[in-house]
Amino acid sequence: MTLEELQEEIVADLTTELQGDDDFNASILAVKVKNAIKEIKSARMYPSSYTDEKIIKDLSDNYYSSIINLARYDYNQVGAEGQSAYSEGDTSRTWVDRNSLFNGIAPFVKIL
Repeated sequence: MTLEELQEEIVADLTTELQGDDDFNASILAVKVKNAIKEIKSARMYPSSYTDEKIIKDLSDNYYSSIINLARYDYNQVGAEGQSAYSEGDTSRTWVDRNSLFNGIAPFVKIL
């Protein structure tokens, strides 16, 4: 699997989940997935000994749902960036802390 294939698979899963929304935008979703992959990859701080193949396998096997959660969160924030709460009529929304989506993503450590 390539990084592009991983991204396409995640976009396809999220598209299935979100396509019923009136405001669904596949292009924005693809950008959010691409950014989520990059952020999780950065948070992992892979050692230079890790090949692209190993990185993709790790992301796919261990962090697939984390990438989906982060991409969905960011996608749902489009138009509401910076809001911590929203209320209109009978609808009230409060967003979870975005950093909590990184819980369980452990970086590699170097032994000196």
